[in-house]
Amino acid sequence: MTKSNEEKLPEKIPTHVAIIMDGNGRWARARGLPRLAGHRAGVENLRRVIEACVEFGIQYLTIYAFSTENWDRPRAEVRGLINILEDVIDRELKELHENGVQLRHIGDLEPLRPKLQEKVRHAIELTRDNRKLVLTVAWNYGGRAEIVHAIQKMLADGISEGEIDEELVGRYLFTAESPDPDLVIRTSGELRVSNFLIWQSAYSEWYITPTFWPDFGREELLQALCDYSQRERRFGRVPGAISQS
Repeated sequence: MTKSNEEKLPEKIPTHVAIIMDGNGRWARARGLPRLAGHRAGVENLRRVIEACVEFGIQYLTIYAFSTENWDRPRAEVRGLINILEDVIDRELKELHENGVQLRHIGDLEPLRPKLQEKVRHAIELTRDNRKLVLTVAWNYGGRAEIVHAIQKMLADGISEGEIDEELVGRYLFTAESPDPDLVIRTSGELRVSNFLIWQSAYSEWYITPTFWPDFGREELLQALCDYSQRERRFGRVPGAISQS
């Protein structure tokens, strides 16, 4: 979508935006549709948001697609979400690759059937050199599980107590190759972190909107960016301290 002559992008654009894509089920229920219809509408909306991220100059986008707790949902819904993941790879991979999107995954792929695991790994390998936008999909992901995994890896590598600091822990997280998110967006109005990037978002700015994910399009993303641009990120310091240091 082309910007109008009157539209002015905010001066400060976050490098990394992370999104908790919430509200698909409620969006569907409000329309008398099954929950899976809401999830499919959410996937269609993701394409629009990816295009807007590229347009606005966002370099990293991380989306919360399926949490470690989502396995407790009804079996039919879980199967449907897994099928949607496979459909998205089959239908969207070619276009994403042609548009310079690099795909990454964080979480545990092991519960997926081997054929789908291979499709995910193929998508990651195919797009590894793309630089227009890094799209990280958090699938079967949980922030606590990620930290436990990092501790286990450090122990396996023989890391001593004296070697452990925040920088080292960051290198053992799934997101080691990405900067921490500058802005975390949660749709549907819920005021919860939901086990998402709990280490990485320690000093992220948060933007909560009541809009359900399928309706969160380009204009609302731009509104979130404008709100972010007006904030002063202090990282625990007093106002003005960062610019003076």
